[in-house]
Amino acid sequence: MRPRLKKLIWIAPLAILGILLFMFIGGEIVKLLWNWLLPPLFGWPQVTFWQALGLLALCRILFGGLGIHGSRRSNFRRRMERRMEERCASMTPEERERFRQRMRERWGFDPSTSESEGQ
Repeated sequence: MRPRLKKLIWIAPLAILGILLFMFIGGEIVKLLWNWLLPPLFGWPQVTFWQALGLLALCRILFGGLGIHGSRRSNFRRRMERRMEERCASMTPEERERFRQRMRERWGFDPSTSESEGQ
């Protein structure tokens, strides 16, 4: 038997066991936290282990994704940053200063308003 196949025979069951252990620990933590906090605070019912595991999966899907789209998001951000840099590079100094001024006014960083408030 080849060494790589022999190694895979040991790693595959350990990986499956690790995934199951991770799911068990995660489900128990969600169950304990839910049952400790939410029924006394809001009067919500307690959950079982399987409900907690379902909540964990639901939160992962809604808020964490499935790990598939992570690189696409970062690529999108890099493209947008590059596009903004290109736009700024093509601006004249007057246009750039006008843009900065509009951003300061829009987001409340206008120096003229902070100077007048201090007096």
